[in-house]
Amino acid sequence: MASVTLDEIEALSFAALTKHGAADWVAREVARAVRRAEETGNVICGLYYLESYCIQLASGRVKGDVEPEVTRPRPGAVKADAKFGFAQAAFARALPKAVAAAKDCGTASLAVAHAHTCTSLGFFTEQIAAAGLVGIGFTNASPVVAPPGGNKAVIGTNPIAMTVPGDGAPVMHFDFSTSAVALGKITMAKAAGEPIPEGWAVDADGAPTTNPEAALGGALVSTGGYKGWGFGLMAEVMAACMTGSVNSLDVGGLKLADGPPHGLGQFYFLMDPGTYTDAFGARFARMADAVAEQPGARIPGATRAEASVVQVADALWEKLSALT
Repeated sequence: MASVTLDEIEALSFAALTKHGAADWVAREVARAVRRAEETGNVICGLYYLESYCIQLASGRVKGDVEPEVTRPRPGAVKADAKFGFAQAAFARALPKAVAAAKDCGTASLAVAHAHTCTSLGFFTEQIAAAGLVGIGFTNASPVVAPPGGNKAVIGTNPIAMTVPGDGAPVMHFDFSTSAVALGKITMAKAAGEPIPEGWAVDADGAPTTNPEAALGGALVSTGGYKGWGFGLMAEVMAACMTGSVNSLDVGGLKLADGPPHGLGQFYFLMDPGTYTDAFGARFARMADAVAEQPGARIPGATRAEASVVQVADALWEKLSALT
């Protein structure tokens, strides 16, 4: 394993992305997201994705030099058309207007349309919280999740994220797929020759399986059964229907080299915690204190570990270094 600093990760990511056709400002935003994923231990959304970004830049599946079109169709609504470019870049261009809209109106929404996969959804809600606003986000992905009782994928892992601002750092942060597990964990188990836990997936006949290869030939299931399925459908409505972007059903594998652009959507709510009450902080503290009194319990994200140096497999670091 190689010990790699966050600065090295960001620099390598930027160099690889620009070499494969990303504009400097776009590469900076994507490299920053890769760095943040590795910093928080979200390895599936970090360096794990960099090679596919570069391959898809070269093939044209993602546009690395487009300027997103940002509009404000209504006072409390902002839209960023990514034009089949990176979600990170479209969000960065639109965020200042969305924050201004939320502070003007008390609440606002931001729709990102026709974008490449955003990878870590929490990366975006963190930025909303850094502006002093509560951020909630939704996105969809290629179809890998079957409905309860079914055997054919209809929606993606369809994450939901929420970040609550605090004094200098978020007081709550969660970012999770509405599927029982991220698809990357299935592929990693297959590569390692390891079984997967029961309850993650079904095979092509809809039967539960612990075989990762059978799972990849079948579908993932929603976390919590019908409850998670409902949340996954909610994310689909927000990400696809509200933004006019593609349904999960119409997206090819996110890491495939060729094919149509992803064209995915993301949808965010931005809320000023002081819009309706001056008791927001006190009410949150009441809840957080009750959790803190219980040994082993915690508010999601309140005590997240953040690394300054991460361990990267030698083979992966060598492969990514060759991209530069």
